[in-house]
Amino acid sequence: MPLSDDQPHTRTRLPVGEQPSPPPSLRQSKPLRTLLTVLVVVTLLVVAIAIANRGKPAAGSSSSGSGGGSADRAAPSAPPGAGPAPSGDQPVGTTANGIATGFPHSDQGAQSAATNYAVAIGSADMFRTDSRHTIVATIADPGAAPALQSRLDQGFGGDTATRYGLDAQGRAPKGLTFVSRTVPVGTRSTGYNDSDAKVEVWCTGLTGLAGERSVQPVTTNWFTLTLSLHWTGSDWKLSDFTRKSGPAPMPGDQQAATADEIAGTAEQFGGFRYAR
Repeated sequence: MPLSDDQPHTRTRLPVGEQPSPPPSLRQSKPLRTLLTVLVVVTLLVVAIAIANRGKPAAGSSSSGSGGGSADRAAPSAPPGAGPAPSGDQPVGTTANGIATGFPHSDQGAQSAATNYAVAIGSADMFRTDSRHTIVATIADPGAAPALQSRLDQGFGGDTATRYGLDAQGRAPKGLTFVSRTVPVGTRSTGYNDSDAKVEVWCTGLTGLAGERSVQPVTTNWFTLTLSLHWTGSDWKLSDFTRKSGPAPMPGDQQAATADEIAGTAEQFGGFRYAR
């Protein structure tokens, strides 16, 4: 017989040890959720650290050196349409008579040597007999040195020096400054093996007499030097070179400096040795 709602309700209290326990799934769900959260966070940290360290060099590695070590590193990529990316090793740490020496025995080492030798060949020191002979002795392959010396003596002495207003010793008239500098813009290797290399160096140059009374003002020109190099067992040395005009870019719409400004700038700003 059903009981009416007016009847008194009876509550039964079980002993503590006999009370029902909550389902195990409800008791374990919160710790499980916490464990999963911790695992996700740790995984994300590991991935972030791996990405951050991916481009870093290994500990103890050196960015300079000779031989095939750092010279064989892949060159950085350039954006589309930008041409070859800049490349080359760290600048060599040794010089002879002011010219970099001790280049790596690699393609990039040959390009670096050719660039530095182009700067030396185009310097004002080439117009003075004693310094020209020192330069040739420093950069030339011993087997090719006599022929290069004779050729460069003809190219920079005599009529060439006179044409620029220099005396027989390659000195400028009093009150004037002679400027001759080669500035490499880029290089490319056109032939390479372990013993010989051929490198083209695209250059711009400054040549002339700076000063108020100059009849040969400093002008710019563009040219390409092709240098043949030989590995002597310890360094790349020059065995031959040729020069051709251009390619020259369109001149900009820029006012030329005065003779005094050019003279002052040439005396105050030094040139560079090059890594590539």
